[in-house]
Amino acid sequence: MPVINRIAGFQEEMTQWRQYLHRHPELGLDCHKTADFVVKTLKSFGITEIHTGIATSGVVAIIEGQGEGPTIGLRADMDALPLTEKSGKDWCSETEGLMHACGHDGHTTMLLGAAKYLAETRNFSGRVALIFQPAEENDGGGEIMVKEGMLDRFDISEVYALHNMPGEELGMFYTKPSAIMAGADAFHIEIEGVGGHGAYPHETRDPVMVAVAIAQAFQTIVSRNIDPMENAVISVTQIHTGQVDNIIPDRAYMNGTVRTLNKDVRDRIQARMHEIVSGQAQTFGVEVELRYQEGYPPTINTKENAEFAISVAKEIVGEARVNGNYGLEMGAEDFSYMLEKRPGAYLFLGIGEGAGLHNPEYDFADEASPYGASFFAKLVETKQPLISK
Repeated sequence: MPVINRIAGFQEEMTQWRQYLHRHPELGLDCHKTADFVVKTLKSFGITEIHTGIATSGVVAIIEGQGEGPTIGLRADMDALPLTEKSGKDWCSETEGLMHACGHDGHTTMLLGAAKYLAETRNFSGRVALIFQPAEENDGGGEIMVKEGMLDRFDISEVYALHNMPGEELGMFYTKPSAIMAGADAFHIEIEGVGGHGAYPHETRDPVMVAVAIAQAFQTIVSRNIDPMENAVISVTQIHTGQVDNIIPDRAYMNGTVRTLNKDVRDRIQARMHEIVSGQAQTFGVEVELRYQEGYPPTINTKENAEFAISVAKEIVGEARVNGNYGLEMGAEDFSYMLEKRPGAYLFLGIGEGAGLHNPEYDFADEASPYGASFFAKLVETKQPLISK
């Protein structure tokens, strides 16, 4: 089965939605205008059960099918990024310093497209919960929605989500029946030494050297303390210290990110980082404080649900255009919080050539919307078919 004809028939309407959302980006939990647009659009489809204010500006809408059955959750993120757009498109961001550089405008549009079709046809049993989530990029809106009881409140039994992938063939689907994205943690290190004249370093306890030593030692954790068959990344991304060329400062700050795919590796890395920091503090005679912040957990697909999603994608685009054994992404995604509580799957959708994610020249490809909307709709109809009486 190709893209659903009815959905292909309102591609122009989806394009208008997407370009409106692109012109009006919002950040983090403050997606109120986006939520208002989503609610207004859902109401135009005849959807009446709409819940707002979840995780500040999140929306959950319920579409009733025909007959009894479970509730399947479909999620789209809504927030943008703090970037100044350079795409030059006619629908360029109208908010200085903000833009949809990760395609969440496209994700919202694809779920709206599926909603329009499902509300018209209701060719399924049970219910569909349409989850429009704020703050995927930074504040963990997915975690907040889960903590606020969304999954239990709406009796959601399983969850699915899509993310666009620029640079890959338009309409190609990618996923795997296991971990697909890493967990993302952050670390912050404060170093307090003794400053002094750059010409007399022996009279100081130089925090610059401590920061350099710690950064170098951290790179041995993955290469010497973690099994080569495991996946892990440690990146020092900032070192801030000093102001002039002839003064050794008394303080330094450094931070970075840790990416892992399971709790055991995360725990070993965290423990080893504390050991290294403690050792360097003693070696250089300085005070060092390490704060390790656990962030988004790994995104781990449920085997059965991922295999089911793969079969649905094949019905939409054909077997040759579905990669069901995709590799690992060391980026992170807060849909992981929903997958920790419910079975489900996360997939990537190719949108063709163009600038990469989080790039000021990025723009979502509107031609991809019918693929994503058809996938969501077919997923529901296949998972929860009408029960013959």
